[in-house]
Amino acid sequence: MTIIIKNKDTLIYDEFKFKCCVGKNGFTKDKIEGDKRTPTGKFTLGNLFYRNDRKLKPKTKLKILKIKKNMGWCNDVKSKRHYNKLINVHSKFNHEKLFRNDYKYDFFIPINYNYHKTKLGIGSAIFIHLTKNYKPTAGCIGVSEKDFLILIKLINKNTKINICYSL
Repeated sequence: MTIIIKNKDTLIYDEFKFKCCVGKNGFTKDKIEGDKRTPTGKFTLGNLFYRNDRKLKPKTKLKILKIKKNMGWCNDVKSKRHYNKLINVHSKFNHEKLFRNDYKYDFFIPINYNYHKTKLGIGSAIFIHLTKNYKPTAGCIGVSEKDFLILIKLINKNTKINICYSL
């Protein structure tokens, strides 16, 4: 089965329909790092990350990783080797901090956009993460915690996401 993002505020999986939010500047097939757009296309999903100091281990068929204080996601366009990958925050590369003070990354799943054959500068750290107010994101997809916990019970490692909105 496939998660479908049909428009800027609807995520669909099977017969379930969830409210969501996407990038502040909408969707694009030509993503650029920092453009605040959500990339369109069909992608696989990564592992489920969670903050075990704040949340109980969730029920899911996905592989689960605990977020540690030293985890980051590289968004440094100067690093071909590390760009759009999980890194140690003590490295010299620019990164998105995963152990955040706010709640947004208490649970998240990386969308494997620009992940396997990484190209510098076309976007990194595109996640399905939490939101409380559905304000636009920097390019990720935000859902409520309640909906996120339902979604992760339904999906598995073979689930794909199709961000198919077109202007």
